Amino acid sequence: MAKDSSNRQSQLRQLIAQLAARMMAEEGISDYAHAKRKAGRQLGVTDSQCMPTNSEIEEEIRVYHEIYNSDDQPEALLQLRKDALLVMQLLERFNPHLTGAVLDGTAGKYAETHIHLFADSLKEVEIFLLNQQIPYATDEKSYRISERRSMERKKVPVFTLEGPHGLIRLSVFEVDDMRMPTKSPVNGSNASRANIEALASLIQQSEPLS
Repeated sequence: MAKDSSNRQSQLRQLIAQLAARMMAEEGISDYAHAKRKAGRQLGVTDSQCMPTNSEIEEEIRVYHEIYNSDDQPEALLQLRKDALLVMQLLERFNPHLTGAVLDGTAGKYAETHIHLFADSLKEVEIFLLNQQIPYATDEKSYRISERRSMERKKVPVFTLEGPHGLIRLSVFEVDDMRMPTKSPVNGSNASRANIEALASLIQQSEPLS
């Protein structure tokens, strides 16, 4: 009996992971917790033990792209990276770094692009966007960071831009925060970040051979 219950939980975890992955791949959802809750509601599952980990969902995203988007996803990902590079070059003075799904390769069409900026003041970034006549919306985002061997959360302001192929979110950190990497929502390790040079190199490697 216990084995049957365990098997059912495992099956439900996989179903939720697959549905959440499809949402993130096709609807541009970037928040794992939101996708997980939404998938659980659609499947009528409320048991927390049936909820997959973020790592399980990420694996299903990669599988989903391989099965359903093998022709379109690489091209869409490349375009999002090129869009990110243009924005980062424009904001070069704020030491921009790309992170998230557009960097790690799991982003699908219209996915959100996440860029970290490091500035002396929020006002400096805001004035730059206004001078460039770039419309934006303001919000904030909470990041997990490691500081002095303890895990803490840090809220930072976010400027959201309407990119040509999806939203571009600019999280504005203090200059000294560059030494404190944020934590990946997938597995809790230090999140990967790529500066302009690294992203340009990644794009060059991803360009189809003519």
